[in-house]
Formats: sequence, structure tokens, C-alpha cells
Amino acid sequence: MPPNPFDRARDVLVRPLSLGRLTLPNRVVMAPMTREFSPGGVPGPDVARYYARRAAAGIGLIITEGTYIGHDSAGNSARVPHFYGEDALAGWSAVADAVHRAGGRIMPQLWHVGMERSAGDPPVPDAPRFGPSGLALDGTHSGREMTHAEIDEVIAAYGTAAATAEALGFDGVEIHGGHGYLIDQFLWAHTNRRTDAYGGDIVGCTRFAAQIVAACRDSVSGDFPISFRLSQWKVNHYQARIADTPEELDIMLGLLADAGADAFHCSTRRFHLPEFEGSDLNLAGWAKKLSGKPAISVGSVGLDTEFPQMSPAAATDIGALLDRMERDEFDLVAIGRALLGDPEWLAKVLAGRIDELTPFHGGVLGSLH
Repeated sequence: MPPNPFDRARDVLVRPLSLGRLTLPNRVVMAPMTREFSPGGVPGPDVARYYARRAAAGIGLIITEGTYIGHDSAGNSARVPHFYGEDALAGWSAVADAVHRAGGRIMPQLWHVGMERSAGDPPVPDAPRFGPSGLALDGTHSGREMTHAEIDEVIAAYGTAAATAEALGFDGVEIHGGHGYLIDQFLWAHTNRRTDAYGGDIVGCTRFAAQIVAACRDSVSGDFPISFRLSQWKVNHYQARIADTPEELDIMLGLLADAGADAFHCSTRRFHLPEFEGSDLNLAGWAKKLSGKPAISVGSVGLDTEFPQMSPAAATDIGALLDRMERDEFDLVAIGRALLGDPEWLAKVLAGRIDELTPFHGGVLGSLH
């Protein structure tokens, strides 16, 4: 009988890892995915069951969907969960409790969409649509430049959200600094044309992000883990780059690490593609090499193509992932849509039960399973 191809998966993926005071039992993370099943911004019992189901199936760390911080302009969907307000926080407390009862660990992802907020939309119709320079991702002037007072308000709101997460019993926090949302709009020179301390060179463009990390670090215990998510690509701008060279990335990550980031969650569309010429390291690999911090890789793991669907055949093709993790190129791997298709993806993969996997398809986005 041929050897079970998943024996190595168990050896590689089922290893503990420490992030601050948090010890993870394995190297698999549930990636944050916007679901919009929280009417009025309040996560209900169905959201708690959704996350607890993945925890019960052995996922080492759950990072929640993006949650709006307590600032009027943070987001425009009335169904994205808030991380402020009595009802929403009671809902999140129940989510954390449910995940912990299932044996899991969970971090909320803290989010401000910046210029991606449509003016006039709920939940706060008259909230400003602003960013570093009032520029949308396509370069059009469709909002306004943030004032220094507004920058200070948003930074403080992130700090408050981090403190709230610790008080509610979460195991850490993640700051969403990618995909073209507010923090990323500061990091990307295309949308950041400021000439003050928050723009210009790579140091200036990173200042806002670093001050947010520092505010979160100052608001929580010293060993409370803070993850920072970053990406080169933006929504509908897949060739965008916040760092053209390893040297630029080194400066950016160094500032964020010095501010208090414990880990870097590096979002790519395909985990197996190299980030810079002359090396096969992906973005997470470079983040770990340059910063010395634990890095999370993500991007089409378990999918046939970038996003559309998952099949059992795709799940078996994880050799390249295991090779990179055996070399300690990065420390953790985040699984997204494959876990929407099958909450028990990890348990089935580790057991070699790939014929039992439920493939991902677009229809699962219409329910919270």
C-alpha cells in the first residue's frame, strides 16, 4: 500500500507555536472573510456557531471577519459587525466564549475602510468619506484628505478596540492594514500624496500604521498578541505594490515591529508565487526573514484556482505548501474559502479523508454555515 500522502501534513501542520502569551496547537489559521451576517452590526448566535464550528474542527487560530472600529466613518455596511456599542460587544463576547468552549483561540480583525466607504450609505449616512489624500483606489478625487485631528481620532479608536478585545477575553487582535482600506491607503504611494509627516517616503507612509500599532500595544498587556495584516495587491488593483524592493519592505516592517506588532499576516492571491526577483520567498517568507517575527501566509490554499472553487484534487496538492513550512519560510498558513466550503477541512486533510471534503462554491456565500 502506498504511504499516506498526509502523514507529512500531520508532522508539519500539527506543531505548537507561541505568540506572546498565546500558544497555538497547530499552524492553521482561519482567514478573515467578510460575511455580512450581523444585522445592525451585531453578531448573533449564528455567528457564534459559525466560528465555534471551525474551532471544534481543530483550527489553531480563528481571525474574525473585519469588524468596524468605533469611528463614524469606519464602514458603510449595516451588516458588517461593529466592535463598539453595548449590543455588538455583547454579541462578540458570546462569540469568544463559544470558540473557547469548543477548544479554539480567536482574534477580532479591526477595520476601517477609509475611502472605500461610499458617501451617504448607512449606518452613518453623513460620515465623511476620507483617506490620506481623498483619493480612491483608481486615483479619482472622491473624498477628502484627513485632518490631523481625524488621524488622531482614528488612531485612538483602534487603541480602544484593542483594549476592548482583551477585556472581552479574546486571545489577541489583528489590525487590517491591507487590501486598499484606510491603513493601506496610507501605505500605498498611489493613494497617499501627503506632504506632511504622514506621506512622502516609506517612513512617512508607514507612520499612520505604526502609530495605530503603538496605540493598540499601549492599550493592552505587553504579552497580548497583535497581528498586522498587509498586502501588496488591492481590490481590483492586483499589480499594486506598497514595497517595490526587499529594502523598502524591511523599513516598513521594522517600523511596525518596533511599534509592537508580534506577527505579520501577509495576504497574497497565490501563496506559491515569489514576491521579489532573485528569490522564491513569498511575501510571508520575506516578512519573516526581514522582521524576525512569525509570519502567516495565505492565498488559494486548497482551491483549484485563485478563488472560485475547491475540489478534493486541489486539497491533495499541498506539497509545495508543506515544503515551504518545513523550511520555516513562514510559520502559519491561513485558509479561507476552503473552510467556508467545509468547516472540517483540516481534520479531513490530516486524516487523509479527502474524498469526504465538501468543495467550496459560490453558493456557500449566501449562508452562514
